[in-house]
Amino acid sequence: MDNWRKSSHSGEGDGNDCVEIATTPTHTAVRDSKTPARATLTFPAPAFTTFLEALKSTSLR
Repeated sequence: MDNWRKSSHSGEGDGNDCVEIATTPTHTAVRDSKTPARATLTFPAPAFTTFLEALKSTSLR
């Protein structure tokens, strides 16, 4: 996966401690922006979508 992107909320200082994601039609990969050469986690796209929806509903509570 070559199209890694970091949150637009990432800035200087503590904003550099973020994750980056890369997507394909079937999978989403996640890596630590501070150590991009290390391991990545790869999820089937539907599982990652479910994960994000769960995070959003939890943060609204």
